[in-house]
Parts: sequence; C-alpha cells; structure tokens
Amino acid sequence: MTKVLIIGAGHAGGSAAALLRQYGFEGEIVLAGEEAAAPYQRPPLSKAWLKGEAGLEDLLLRPESFYVEQTIDLRTGVTATAIDAAAKAVTFADGGVEPYDVLILATGSTARRLAVPGADRPDLLELRTLADAERLKAVLTSGKRLAVVGGGYVGLEAAASARALGAEAVVIERMDRVLARVASQTLSAFFTDLHRRHGVEILTGAEVSGFEDGGVRLADGSLIAADAILVGVGALAREALARTAGLACENGVVVDEAARTSDPAIYAIGDVTHRPIPVHGGRMHRLESVPNALEQAKQAAAAIVGRAAPAPEVPWFWSDQYDVKLQIAGLPFDADSQIVRGDPAGGAFAVFHLNGDRVVCVEAVNAPAEFMGGRLLIGKATPVGAALLADPAVSMKGVALTSAA
Repeated sequence: MTKVLIIGAGHAGGSAAALLRQYGFEGEIVLAGEEAAAPYQRPPLSKAWLKGEAGLEDLLLRPESFYVEQTIDLRTGVTATAIDAAAKAVTFADGGVEPYDVLILATGSTARRLAVPGADRPDLLELRTLADAERLKAVLTSGKRLAVVGGGYVGLEAAASARALGAEAVVIERMDRVLARVASQTLSAFFTDLHRRHGVEILTGAEVSGFEDGGVRLADGSLIAADAILVGVGALAREALARTAGLACENGVVVDEAARTSDPAIYAIGDVTHRPIPVHGGRMHRLESVPNALEQAKQAAAAIVGRAAPAPEVPWFWSDQYDVKLQIAGLPFDADSQIVRGDPAGGAFAVFHLNGDRVVCVEAVNAPAEFMGGRLLIGKATPVGAALLADPAVSMKGVALTSAA
C-alpha cells in the first residue's frame, strides 16, 4: 500500500487527509503540523475568536476523534526541516526521518515583515495562528488603542473586532486607499466610510518608518500612539522546505492543475502554491483562501487515488466586517471596464469587472444573488449586456437567461 505524508496540518492539509479516505484511499496517512492544535479554521480568528464568540471546538475542522477513527496518524507540534526527494524521506527538527511514497506540502504562508527599525520587536502582533489571535485578544480591551499597519482584509476585520470589544482602532495604509491591491476603488471607498462611521481612524498615504515604545513612527515624523500594534502587510509563501527538494518555486511552489509539483511524487496545496487558474485561461497565480485550499486538496486527493479531476472552480473569497458580508468571485485579470449594480450608499451593491462582454470578477456587498449569479457567469464565460447587468430591476437570473439567448 502507498504511504502519503502530508506536511502542514492546516485547512489544506487536514482536508487532503480527510478527502483521501473519502475517496477510498486505504494506505497509510501521516498528517504532520507545527501547531499544537488539530486542523482548524483560520478565518474566524480575526472575527468570532477575537470577539469571544467561538472556542477551539467551534474552529476545529473535525473532532480529534475523526483522525483516530479514520486511521490518520495526526502528529502535532512537529517541524519538517528538509526533504530528500531521491530517498523519498522528510527530516524533522527532532532528528526523526519519515519516509513517504507520496508527499503533500501544505505549509501555507507566513506574515511579511517590514524592513524598518523595530520590526523585530517581540511585542508586535500578527494574525496567522491561534496563538497570534490569543495574544491580540488579550490586548483588545475597552479603552485600549490598536494600531493596524496595513489596510487589507485581515487588518480591517481586526479593526472591526476591536471596535466591537470597545477598543479604539487606527488603520495605517501606505497606499492611497485601503484594499488598494485587492479591490476596486468603489469597494475601498465603501469600506473606508463603513469603518469611519464605526469610529475607526483611517490613515492612507502613510509610510511607516519604525516601531517604538508607545506607537508607530511615520515617515513624516509623527507618532501614532497605540497600546498594541498589529502588522498585516501581506504574506509570503512558505516555500523553503520545498526548495530543499529542488522543487520549482516562483512566488510559491509551482504546481499544475492536479496540484502536482515538478517532482511527480510531490504535491503542494493551499497558500504555498503558485497555480494555474483554468477559468482565467490557465493564468498562474497564488491564492490565499479557504476555497482554494479545499479545491487543491480535492485535486491532489483525486490524482493520488486515480479519481476523475474535480471540475475547474471559480476562485472566491469572503470577508465579514460589522454587519457587512463581502463576497468576491473571480479575479479581475485583464478587466477593461466596471459596472456598479445597486447603490453603495444603501449598503447593498455589486461591482462587476468585465473583459469585453464577459464578467471576470464580481465584488458583492450584502448581495448574495449578485455573487452567485456573477460566479456562474464567470464559470460559463457567458457574454452579458452591460445595460442589463447595471439594472437592479432585472434579476441576475434574467441577466443570465437574456445574455445566453
């Protein structure tokens, strides 16, 4: 029987182990992770966990008993340090060596650090793990002030949670708007207004020059006072282990549509991968999302057991802030126009990104029909009429049917 070794016990690795059993794999499965906890969901860390609305049992992907019942050898608190691809073996920090027939790398990503004085201060916070979330939760008490460096989704979610707990929050973003790298101008403006209405201070065009006792120093010399500082300026793929095996890496471990690396015995899944996106013409991209982790887990598990590959997915993402649910489908590659459907001032709208007459991405705020409809239009590459798409009086089903006719 084949032995599958999975390095990384997060959402991707945990899902791959479960899917292998679901798909009928009867060989040995070893699932090894650095953290002490069994595989758990990370998105709630910036929301429900910080606000005390969820405990560890709520976050676990599956009860710990599942791994025993499914004869999955779950090993927590262990760190892989090197791969000998020729010998098909992985070395761990404690000196142990684990052989494999098939290896799955699910090592995820790590927080990007700023190259400024004080960036290595032990009191700086990040939000990648349960331990990180616990440290942040401890300082988010009424009357405290949190400075968030980086106006991305995680930073904005943390700011929203801080306000819910009675703490003050200031977001410091070096670009001219929050979400500048990942969202449209319309969406940035909406979330900036949303946070300011909830009492969050938003500073844009603000370059951080260092971290000091008492706050964040900006390039203009001003000091942003804070009791705690959360740095969220993006993430880097944890590809160092893959490189010890000589695997092709370029902003992540390069994989094909089956999640297979340049070594046919090694797969890689989740945040660590640089992968083709079939619905976007096979364009290579690194995605950081739970849906991506699940899809690649399906791809790898299917390939390993000889099962038909899953249908190509439309990438999607979400973010919950206050009473707002943002859902995004697709990626705005090569988009040459935008259509706003609905009124942002009313709190429910969608921004459609088009390439010619085809939708390539939709950003939906409190608009589930637009999200689901847009996702279908992207997946089927259906040509759409701009006037129909812009008119909220025409249902998304009507847009699809009329456009397909």
